[in-house]
Amino acid sequence: MAVMTEHPVDGGLPTVSLPLDIYAAHPKDPSNSTSEWSYTESRASTPDLGGATPRAWDEKASSEGREKQDDNSFVGIGLLPDDVYVRTMSSWRAAIRRRVRANVEWESKVIANMQERVRRPILDNYFVYTSSLGTHTFFMITLPAFAFFGRVDVARGLLMVLALGVYVASFVKDLVCAPRPFAPPVARLTMGNHHLEYGFPSTHSTNSVSIALFFFQLLHRLYKTPTMVSTTTYYMLSGVLLFYMFSIVYGRLYTGMHSFTDCIMGVSLGAAIWALSLVCSDGLHDWIRDSGWIVPVVVIPLCLLLVHWHPQPIDDCPCFEDAIAFVSVIMGEVLSRWYMLHHGYDDSYFVRVMPGCIWGGWVDMFTWWSMAVVKMVLGILIIFMWRIFAKTVMHTVLPPIFRLLSQAFTLPHRRFYTPATDYKNVPPEKGLHPIPSVIDLPSMIEMEMDGGGSSGASLAAPGGIYGQYNMKLRGSKGRDKSASSMSEKKVGLGFDMEEYAGKQDEVVKHYDADVLTKVVVYSGIGMLACGLIPVLFEVLGWGL
Repeated sequence: MAVMTEHPVDGGLPTVSLPLDIYAAHPKDPSNSTSEWSYTESRASTPDLGGATPRAWDEKASSEGREKQDDNSFVGIGLLPDDVYVRTMSSWRAAIRRRVRANVEWESKVIANMQERVRRPILDNYFVYTSSLGTHTFFMITLPAFAFFGRVDVARGLLMVLALGVYVASFVKDLVCAPRPFAPPVARLTMGNHHLEYGFPSTHSTNSVSIALFFFQLLHRLYKTPTMVSTTTYYMLSGVLLFYMFSIVYGRLYTGMHSFTDCIMGVSLGAAIWALSLVCSDGLHDWIRDSGWIVPVVVIPLCLLLVHWHPQPIDDCPCFEDAIAFVSVIMGEVLSRWYMLHHGYDDSYFVRVMPGCIWGGWVDMFTWWSMAVVKMVLGILIIFMWRIFAKTVMHTVLPPIFRLLSQAFTLPHRRFYTPATDYKNVPPEKGLHPIPSVIDLPSMIEMEMDGGGSSGASLAAPGGIYGQYNMKLRGSKGRDKSASSMSEKKVGLGFDMEEYAGKQDEVVKHYDADVLTKVVVYSGIGMLACGLIPVLFEVLGWGL
């Protein structure tokens, strides 16, 4: 019988230094337990919990035969009872999930033993903070720089492998619905809310491998070109790329965020996506250049179908939102490329060169770097303003349109997304959120020691591997900054549990208008970053 218990959390001010320790316990999976919960048909928009209250599962307590209900806590991602997944998923999906979950169970013990031997405070900080270099958010912030400085081809290639990686990984995650390594025995270190996604496969591993191979492809091409890259530089940069891949992939194991199965699948996906891009990228560009209206006629419905075909998860997982964002950015980039190639905005249009130079005299360097800063600030500001404008318009226009159309026929409906017939308008956002928007500023950055199965219900636990040390817990929006201490409970979204209980709908509710809104917003971002903004810089005489 599974056991449930509370996870007390030591609190502090919004920015405090907390002594955090690690503990080990039995890795029993709570999803083996039976439950009164039941789900309706797989395409239902809202799961039927059968009157039960979501509760936090403590795998450590479950092995001790104690049970306690906490009405304010919630079950971690992928940790609902097995019968919920069996009832809701098709037989082949459930079979894959059982196999992956079985691997996660024994791999959790291996990862916990590895952590006990190798973890050090300096390595904790290194792997947690370098994990941001494997996120799609990081790459989507840096991608426009290539387009703004004359390497639109590199930006397009990076965008293609990154978007394919995020979509395929998100697709598989929501298809399989597998949990992350169990905590305990694993000590989970995370920054942000990546722990709210399923574990299989590792998107970080997929991104890092595909991106590293893409840059190695460019490096190898330069190396084969005489006088471009020396042999020493070639091997040094190859080593840097290899070390980058190792840091990201091994870091997912070190931080307890993924199992070996997750990472192996992620690495395989990353390599396959890079190979597919290598084979198809030139042919895709030729088709866009040589074809007429067939390009938008094919691309727009295809991208919308990819959004529609994305599997529906059993838990409320944010993977779908990431998939929407990247499919839409690809659609916007392809459409802008098609328009530019057919209306005289090809490579021959961009003839101006940025004033100054990267290296040289002080005046030239100051001129170049000043212009670079101005271009980046203006470019990101344009994207930022577009997002605010487009979201406001779409959230105002779409709900009444959906309500009107719903009277004529049945609209597509996703689980966890509230239909327009059930609300009047989309509430305005109270702040910026880091995921999945590629231009939002993080409202919460947090290094978390997750000691419970609820994926974020616990921040600290007794009994250390190497003693106590301090980590920073950053304040976040939604937390009462005037309070002298945090609430007794805390979830990984940056909300106190008491506030979460009072505003649960605000945290977890999605609106059907959000889906098409994201499509419009992110397709516009792709058009701006790879099309309109570079043309603007050329018109202004700033060059690329």
